[in-house]
Amino acid sequence: MQTIAFLGTGLMGAPMVRNLLAAGYSVTVWNRSIEKALPLAEHGARIAETPAAAVSKADLIFTMVTDGAAVGALLEDHGVAGAAPKGAIVVDMSSIKPSEAEAHAALLESHGIDHLDAPVSGGTRGATEATLAIMAGGKAEVFARAEPVLRLLGRPVLVGPSGSGQRAKLANQAIVAATIGIVAEAMLLMAKGGADVDRFREALKGGFADSIILQQHGRRMAAGDYAPGGRSSLQLKDLNNLLEEATSLGLELPISALQQTRYDHLVHGMKGADLDHAALYLELEARQPKG
Repeated sequence: MQTIAFLGTGLMGAPMVRNLLAAGYSVTVWNRSIEKALPLAEHGARIAETPAAAVSKADLIFTMVTDGAAVGALLEDHGVAGAAPKGAIVVDMSSIKPSEAEAHAALLESHGIDHLDAPVSGGTRGATEATLAIMAGGKAEVFARAEPVLRLLGRPVLVGPSGSGQRAKLANQAIVAATIGIVAEAMLLMAKGGADVDRFREALKGGFADSIILQQHGRRMAAGDYAPGGRSSLQLKDLNNLLEEATSLGLELPISALQQTRYDHLVHGMKGADLDHAALYLELEARQPKG
């Protein structure tokens, strides 16, 4: 795994590429908006004009794009499946439906290419600090080949066969959405009661209620800082996919369903698609009685 292609260099992809370059790997990048990829050339990345050109000599191919349709377009419409060398590994770090990941694995296998679905959690901070939680689905032997490189980006764990990584990410997003919701309620309660919300978070450190979301997103809520680390539109997409997957398994997930309606309101009713998902605090404020 000496030559890497990375397709999708947005908020998450760009810092991940920088970490791979810092580790000494040769990385060729492509992004739909090329201006987002160009700054990576200063760190040593090669810029490709097309996805097919980016992957033509790659041992390991990362995709980090918006959704399953975008991944499918890369593989088929943009020719990645046909241009990648046989024996290469495609590691899809996008958050997509499990069924889409399974279909992509089958497509690539027909071209002699291996596949891992390996979505991540940790946001832009985790991508920058190489501390991402990486949930992988696929064959154990394929994971073993890719694992040394994945460890440069965070903590990879193989959780099962193809599609399992995406199911783990959906479960992760259910926990994130529910936790953001209750942290917002706690922060609002303390703020309206006249407490020092920063000291409130300090008081809870180390207790059962403490969490990364309380400390990081609670700070965002207190400061009114909703610059996107994880966009609300993507949180909504993941919740939509989660509930679709739950339905296919004959499951009812009431807390996740509630959070899905709230994020739908934030994204569409309040035009908050590009705000950080901690902006669910704003949706909570909007629910409060006036006067």
